[in-house]
Amino acid sequence: MKLTIPACLASAMLVAGASQVVGASGATPAKISGSTALALAGVIAPLSPLLSGAEKKAVATLFAANADIPYKKPIAVTADRIVCRTSNVDITLRNCEVTFGKKVRNVNGPTANEIFATEALAGIPPDGAAGSNFESLSRLSCTIDPNAIRQKDGSGADCMFQPGN
Repeated sequence: MKLTIPACLASAMLVAGASQVVGASGATPAKISGSTALALAGVIAPLSPLLSGAEKKAVATLFAANADIPYKKPIAVTADRIVCRTSNVDITLRNCEVTFGKKVRNVNGPTANEIFATEALAGIPPDGAAGSNFESLSRLSCTIDPNAIRQKDGSGADCMFQPGN
């Protein structure tokens, strides 16, 4: 079997994130923690209308490998639903729809690719149909604790979600 570079990277990402996933099958809620949880919160936080500017900046700073931030309170990063799609026919297609309550954000290109790849890292099972690849989750709830992350012991980022729609 011949694997392309992207397929190898995706496989490596899935293996790397697999040890942090608890119960990521279709109907079972999943929990991730550590660096994968921070990554998932880090790609969703900038899109959230529910976070303050200070909270978005704190998550971005932590995700950019800087734990020395003045923000001290835990940050809740949530989304009701995330659906991402790529295509192996229209190779330019990268799209994610992120729902926060009644607000829906559609993102394309690199931002959608980051979300799609991070969902794969978090163990979201892919689905496909006629040239399309889908990943989706619902009820995302992440807690980012800057004080715990500052300790550099692997704690401070936890997410729960429901794989699939």
